[in-house]
Amino acid sequence: MSRKTKSRIEVTLIYLFIAFMFVIIAYPLLWTISMSFNPGTSLYSASLIPEKPSLEHYKWLFTSPQSDYLLWYKNSLFVAFANSILSVFFTALIAYAFSRYQFVGRKMGLYLFLVLQMFPSLMAMVALYILLNMLGLLDSLWGLILIYVGGQIPFNAWLVKGYFDTIPRELDEAARIDGAGHLAVFFRIMLPLAKPILAVVALFNFMAPFTDFLLPSIVLRDPEKYTLAVGLFNFISDRFANNFTRFAAGSILIAAPIAIVFLFLQRYLISGLTAGGTKG
Repeated sequence: MSRKTKSRIEVTLIYLFIAFMFVIIAYPLLWTISMSFNPGTSLYSASLIPEKPSLEHYKWLFTSPQSDYLLWYKNSLFVAFANSILSVFFTALIAYAFSRYQFVGRKMGLYLFLVLQMFPSLMAMVALYILLNMLGLLDSLWGLILIYVGGQIPFNAWLVKGYFDTIPRELDEAARIDGAGHLAVFFRIMLPLAKPILAVVALFNFMAPFTDFLLPSIVLRDPEKYTLAVGLFNFISDRFANNFTRFAAGSILIAAPIAIVFLFLQRYLISGLTAGGTKG
């Protein structure tokens, strides 16, 4: 077999694999979009191509007195923005310390971050529940934010530290010669140069509250404090509930704020994803 023929076969297989994965990803998404426009509330009567498309489910979410969708949306946005901002700030500080300073326990701290990533978050649910109960933050959005911010630090710190390591130390030294202190170097030099990787961290942590169901379902008890994932689950979890089409409409709208934040940070994301973690 010639090299040219072999290359064509490899390219064909790659395209077939991409097409196969596209179908797997796009098919359930297409069904969800179609269900949101199907009249009625039953899953079994829905069709992939609605015969009579309707916006009644979207109107119900925003106008019905029985719907708390706007409240759940507000809660999710609050948790998402708080989680994103606080995670970026604390992660940048921790990564800066591990990247630029030598101190007792530095290497052990990095190894500890690496080990913590090996265990699934499900293992810590009982301990987190007890901790929040002791702090009086159970059934609180701030308690949920605290867990999100603390839980993301090990992975994000490794990611941002790898990027900080690529920034020449000569810039720090030049700034200190001009009289800059530690915080001045951090805020005026490191943070502006690390915008790409910080944008990645901000986007990932913004998405987490919209897609996570397990942790909010354990922490939150009051329906008025639910996030979207927990609130929408109640549409189909009740014994006599049959609101699959409303569930689909609510799920589609979750993508709106994530898409807006993605477009806002898009210019930083590609370089951040490719540069983070290049050095350990």
